[in-house]
Amino acid sequence: MTRPSGRSQSQFAIVLAAGALAMFVSGSLSATLADETDAKKLVKAMSDYLASQKAISFDYDTNLEVVTADHQKILLASSGKMEMGRPDKLRVTRHGGFANVEMTFDGKTATMFGKDANLYAQAEVPGTIDHLVDEMRDKLHRPVPGADLLMPDVYGTLMDGVSDVKDLGSGVIGGVECDHLAFRTKEVDWQIWIAQGDHPYPCRYVITANQVDQGPQYSIQISDWKTGADVLAADYTFKNTTDAKKVDLSKLKDTDELPDHLAKGAKQ
Repeated sequence: MTRPSGRSQSQFAIVLAAGALAMFVSGSLSATLADETDAKKLVKAMSDYLASQKAISFDYDTNLEVVTADHQKILLASSGKMEMGRPDKLRVTRHGGFANVEMTFDGKTATMFGKDANLYAQAEVPGTIDHLVDEMRDKLHRPVPGADLLMPDVYGTLMDGVSDVKDLGSGVIGGVECDHLAFRTKEVDWQIWIAQGDHPYPCRYVITANQVDQGPQYSIQISDWKTGADVLAADYTFKNTTDAKKVDLSKLKDTDELPDHLAKGAKQ
């Protein structure tokens, strides 16, 4: 082959460079598409596994970032336990620096019990757990921790609006080796660590508000994961063993992970 010279040589170099770039982009795109497909399969496998479990219990730790008016980040931490019996039984406890609460649901009545104040409130919310989650968030303004992971179709819930997918390989959460995945939607970035093996449960779930100043995060980390009939509680009905006073839900303070005095617009 004759070596090109002058202008032809420059054109030849450009063609080679363009070809190399095309090969690089093509290779990268193929790898990206493969990673995206694999990542979605991992989330779907987790979703199917969760949906197949009739009873689940786990301990959890949450961290909620709050951004103040002067752009300081404050991290609020709490811990609790979740016990769920499909399709309509739930008990959630949460203990943090501002509250010590328990929520029970027996398929008909949702009860919020403030243990330190010895007060409780109730609401009639007959239906399934997913209906309860919607009602607690939208009407009663008392969101359930990690609610996305309790829905009957976790895959559909999480993947709604996703525009970017990344498979970040392995990570270790609480001594459990996990697949680490990252996703992006218009309003939030979220990451999830899914236990490897035959029981692909979520070990950590992190949501970042990418449209909010300073990008505050919410995370829930799961431990002591258990499934099966042996974790199903005998009764999910609220038992008033402490002679607690019943009040209107609006009078029951500090039941959310964000305490009332730090809520948006509250006086500091």
